Amino acid sequence: MSTKSPDDGAELLELLGNTYVQDILVATSQGAMSAKELSTELDSDISTIYRRVDDMLEYDLLVERTQIVEDGSHHSVYRANIDHIDIDIEDGEFAVGVEVHESPAERFTRIWDDIRET
Repeated sequence: MSTKSPDDGAELLELLGNTYVQDILVATSQGAMSAKELSTELDSDISTIYRRVDDMLEYDLLVERTQIVEDGSHHSVYRANIDHIDIDIEDGEFAVGVEVHESPAERFTRIWDDIRET
């Protein structure tokens, strides 16, 4: 669930205009990647990757999962979570809508919550 409100369209547009954000979205759209893998793939400092990933998680642009490796250790991996982005200009303002991937379980929960609210 996004921690940002729909009124944060200008901030979202600014975030999406960042080259690292675009590169992270492209890389993670092909499969889940760790911050270390992204750092190597994008030839960027890992601290830069973590800053951008944190920003992207706030807007649900990425999904974070824990990956357990054979030796029992674990680390986070990230995958792009965008189906569609809409940018509308109405009444002199930008309106930005992001349609994110939704698993069947998430879809069922959302529908059930909607039913309970009515």
